[in-house]
Amino acid sequence: SQPIQWTGGQFEFPCASTKSLFKSSGKFIPKNVIATRAQLIGDTIYLALPRYRKGVPATLVKTNVKPGTCSTTFKPYPCWDLQEEGNCKALQSVVDLVVDQNEVLWVLDTGIVNTLETPVRKCPPKVVAMSVKTGKVLKTVSLEGLTSSSSRLQYLVVDYAPDGGCFVYVSDAANRAIIVYNLQADRGFRVVLPKAVTAGCRSRDVLYIALIRRDCGSTELYFTYLSTSKLFSLKSEYLRSGVADGRILDLGKKPSRMVIIGTDNGSAIFFRNEGDAEVYRWDTNSTFAEANFKPVYRSQTCQLVTHAVPDYKRNTMRVLQSNFPDYMQNRVGCGAIQQLGLMQGCW
Repeated sequence: SQPIQWTGGQFEFPCASTKSLFKSSGKFIPKNVIATRAQLIGDTIYLALPRYRKGVPATLVKTNVKPGTCSTTFKPYPCWDLQEEGNCKALQSVVDLVVDQNEVLWVLDTGIVNTLETPVRKCPPKVVAMSVKTGKVLKTVSLEGLTSSSSRLQYLVVDYAPDGGCFVYVSDAANRAIIVYNLQADRGFRVVLPKAVTAGCRSRDVLYIALIRRDCGSTELYFTYLSTSKLFSLKSEYLRSGVADGRILDLGKKPSRMVIIGTDNGSAIFFRNEGDAEVYRWDTNSTFAEANFKPVYRSQTCQLVTHAVPDYKRNTMRVLQSNFPDYMQNRVGCGAIQQLGLMQGCW
């Protein structure tokens, strides 16, 4: 099965004149578009296109992944109106997205655009929930009161408590915190992580979070900063009640700088090492040791994976990969080469 590949980003504009208007006004610069996160439902893939640079007309899109798809055109999701920069009811810059067990699509919008050029805060950060079936916005959660101007919101997790209550967790790397939002109570709070979690941090670091589901139904959040040497975990029940003190487990030393790229929505975490194309799978039921890291994927084109996501229709894992280090350094010519690949084997 060949990966689906595209360069930069092409959009389904309402008409040709809209496209030329977007291009002439600098609202559409194809080489500035890059997909970094993905979610699959059936033959549809939802993609986050962060507004790292000017010229990204839509920050949340969907496209088709039917076998035999050779060209990729993005359709703004759920519509063009919700992509407008500067309109705080719309999406400003989507950096992560999650589809939950009820086919609700949750997106994390930082509210900050042009982050690789001159960052501009257009709107407060928020999490938006949409029905995949209808495209309707079900809920908008403002994170304004739970963040500060220095916040760097990076990853999003959605969790359901045993009683059915829905919770959202967001990593705030700059404030050493995980934001917890209880949807039923319609309130949130910050769980500030102990200083040990940041030992060895660089100033602008990445805080990865991954939710693991145990066979018994309980969940656990695994987290680590890219530059630090250790991996930690916390049972979700403690996170949901806001009592993390003394409950965080130190799982030991990382053999290298791990980039956590996703889970199988079960007990496995997928990761790669910084700058390396090889993807590993670690079953969290086994000890955190190199002997238990199984190599499961390597891009044929040395692309780096930014997200590993379950493809339930095909009973496999998909990987979204690109030459994003070149994109970050503005060395991409026509645009970043992005691929949606397939992990071989059953997970």
